[in-house]
Amino acid sequence: MKKSKYFLIVAFVLTVAMVLSACGGGSDSSSSDKSGSNGDKKGSENSNSSGKQVFNMVETAEIPTGDPAQATDAASFIVFGQTMEGLYVLDKDDKPVPAIADGEPEISEDGTVYTFKLREDAKWSNGDPVTAHDFVYSWQRAVDPDTASQYAYMFSGIIKNATEIMNGEKDPKELSAEAVDDHTLKVTLEQPVEYLSSLLAFGTYLPLNEKFVEEKGDKFGTNSDNMLANGPFVLTEWDGSGLTWKYVKNDNYYDKDNVSLDEVNVQVSKKPSTAVNLFETDKVDRTAALSAEYARQYKNDENASTFEEGSSWYLKFNQERNGKATPLANKNIRKALAMAFDKKSFTETVLANGSIPSDGYVPRGLANNPETDQDFREESGDLIGYDVEKAKEYWQKGLKELGVDKLKLDYLSDDTENAKTTAEYFKNQLETNLEGLTVELTNVPFKVRLDTVTKQDYDIVMHGWGPDYLDPMTFLDLYVTDGGNNNTGYSSEKYDQLINDAKVKYADDPVKRWEAMLEAEKLLVQEDTVVAPIYQRGRITLIKPYVKGLEEHLFGPDYSLKNVTIEK
Repeated sequence: MKKSKYFLIVAFVLTVAMVLSACGGGSDSSSSDKSGSNGDKKGSENSNSSGKQVFNMVETAEIPTGDPAQATDAASFIVFGQTMEGLYVLDKDDKPVPAIADGEPEISEDGTVYTFKLREDAKWSNGDPVTAHDFVYSWQRAVDPDTASQYAYMFSGIIKNATEIMNGEKDPKELSAEAVDDHTLKVTLEQPVEYLSSLLAFGTYLPLNEKFVEEKGDKFGTNSDNMLANGPFVLTEWDGSGLTWKYVKNDNYYDKDNVSLDEVNVQVSKKPSTAVNLFETDKVDRTAALSAEYARQYKNDENASTFEEGSSWYLKFNQERNGKATPLANKNIRKALAMAFDKKSFTETVLANGSIPSDGYVPRGLANNPETDQDFREESGDLIGYDVEKAKEYWQKGLKELGVDKLKLDYLSDDTENAKTTAEYFKNQLETNLEGLTVELTNVPFKVRLDTVTKQDYDIVMHGWGPDYLDPMTFLDLYVTDGGNNNTGYSSEKYDQLINDAKVKYADDPVKRWEAMLEAEKLLVQEDTVVAPIYQRGRITLIKPYVKGLEEHLFGPDYSLKNVTIEK
């Protein structure tokens, strides 16, 4: 079989105080003192003596990029969620509602041609109008191979000609998205897509101002001076690598009269104790997700807010490194590792934040069977669980096949306290249960970890993925051959075909499409064990009672600040 970069159709991290996927990182060495000084300043600003609405909050990860085409992590998409809008945005119930789109589109009888009318009062923060050309330019740029967008696959099999463009077979201008006029966008799909509206709310589908982006060149998205907003807030005071930034109300936003906050001050804190101290001393109004120690302490506190996310967390095994097969290319070694840790103990003792252990990859609560209404996770069942005896059997079989009696594997993680605690837990579990295994821990800043995983220069990493739209495919299509977010060296003709069938062959047959996705998950986890499921994340944050209207989301950006008010 010929393996193109985006085979047939398609190939958070989501931020988390806890561990490692699309968020985390930064240096603990200086963030504590820096956070304290900024906290003092922000505490005085939050007095609202000036009559301004000011919200102060903590995050756990720095911003990797301000370019929607280059973003792969939750930290960046959270920023886009506050500063930019696409055709749709999410409401408080996670339902996509028209934003830049002026109402619902006109749809062709066969469900493949969508014609959107755009708001005529939408503007960029520099005063330029937001037009249909901005969507066409942004989407063409995302699928252009020269852009090297890891999320380009989200257009493949969706927008007509996207796959061919990504494979270098057609020019980006042949993407079937047309600006009929400034306020009319015509989009032609490869086949009907039932989750299109939630997909169009995702960050990679955001518009971009062509003149601005081209003028900035390589500097676009590298700091707040090189970014434009068309949403409720404008990002300011972000230097591209720092641990503090601001959101300021966008005076050119079409719905600015319904935005109460004048300013949001954000600071990154890697030490949970620092974040809690800032909250207790009234320097911030909301923390990020609490570590286990503080989650246990505050779970019944009146300021505690608990939310079950749609994110799935798992160990990711790299089968090919520097052009050579790793020991993890052996299926029995992968199965042994996947069965050798106690995920229930991990969620209860290390996380203690409402996260639930999981023996599957796709999280619960995401989607239901179109015929029976049964939840995908429930129907797919437990695919691989904690079983020390079976783990040892697979381990010995794998070692024999490799012709060795011991292995040394590295475990890559962020440099936060929580990430280090988690890494120690898995090192202990794996080394204790698998004789002859040595796990070497590597803790690096968040952005370094992202780059290291992208380059496939690791053995094991804990990874998290949050849904980009409400469908199991947002998880399953990551691991097609040479997929932009695969980063494991995994390649399976059968898996690729199942994903292709679900996206193309059964696009207009929901039941068969569902069955193909169920089979794909079993192949990925139970048979090939490309990833080892651990848990579905929950989070406990602290938020002041006078903060009203914060919306937390199951997918897309973790939260929205548009409707927040400070009611002291």
